[in-house]
Amino acid sequence: MNIGVIRERGAFDRRVALTPPVVRRLAGAGHTVWVETGAGDGAMFRDTEYLRAGAQIAYSPAEVLQRVELLAKIGRPTAEELNLCAPGMALMAFYHLAVADRGLVETLAGRSLTAIGCEIIQQDDGRLPVLAAISEIGGQMTAAIAAHLLRSSSGGRGILLGGTPGVPPARVVILGVGSVGFAAARAAAATGARVAAFDRDPGKLRHLIEHVPDAETYLADEDAVADAVAGADVVIGAVLVAGTRAPHVVTRAMVEGMKPGSAIIDVSIDQGGSVETSRPTTLGAPTFVHKGVTHFCVPNFTADIGRSASVAIAQAMLPYVLSIARHGVDAAIEKCPDLARGVYTLRGRRP
Repeated sequence: MNIGVIRERGAFDRRVALTPPVVRRLAGAGHTVWVETGAGDGAMFRDTEYLRAGAQIAYSPAEVLQRVELLAKIGRPTAEELNLCAPGMALMAFYHLAVADRGLVETLAGRSLTAIGCEIIQQDDGRLPVLAAISEIGGQMTAAIAAHLLRSSSGGRGILLGGTPGVPPARVVILGVGSVGFAAARAAAATGARVAAFDRDPGKLRHLIEHVPDAETYLADEDAVADAVAGADVVIGAVLVAGTRAPHVVTRAMVEGMKPGSAIIDVSIDQGGSVETSRPTTLGAPTFVHKGVTHFCVPNFTADIGRSASVAIAQAMLPYVLSIARHGVDAAIEKCPDLARGVYTLRGRRP
């Protein structure tokens, strides 16, 4: 099969969907991988590395899209990119359709394209393997982001995240203990911060305690969340309902009752946000302040960790790309329930 990779054109996105080691696996299995020149530059993977791995280099996205049957991407494809695709092509990407423009679905349908959402590829046990790979990186990043937002020069409370002898640590409240929340709790606890984690699933809370014994865990209900948010120095929103818009777990009133200089990191913003006052920001202008509370709401902020994020995503995508390349789109979807759950459109139609 002909498989394609094009440069991510989202603002500040330094990631690439397939890395040279993954390309080597695909080429070694007899498939042809077309890589747009410079696609890996942001992640420090050069064209020469792709060539050594067995890729073919193309010099425009159009050249790639006109040659391939499967495109591997990270950010959702643009209308311009979709219009270059041949009818019947398959595209793997993080679509986040719950918050995407309606025109995207119409274009997918009009072009008879198969759209596979990396964020909803789901195993029998409910795990989202591709999303989890990038979520773990995002969760780890929240500790460093929180430490920066708490600095006086950032408009924060002037608090050291982990404290020091005689100086109490910051209180970090984490809402949701999936892949992001678990990684966030582990990273924050490692700094010495006081961590309180909320979830509706006792099993997830039990798993967290087994691995992060210093974390406090609570079953999530509105009153408990409101009390914790009011006393928090940092709130991390990590709520996910796969394939649907995130619920507003933190209301506007809760935000307006927070301490001045406290911070919110809404990782759920990819799916609309779990905080009522959140709105998408960018890596160029990552924060805004509402009633004295700093909000960090950057969708796909792992784009700033280009190399690590690319490696994680490419390795997680590899088994599914191999399955499609080996069997073809229809047979792979039939043989692999994980992939079947990830299909938004099949040749333009909802499955």
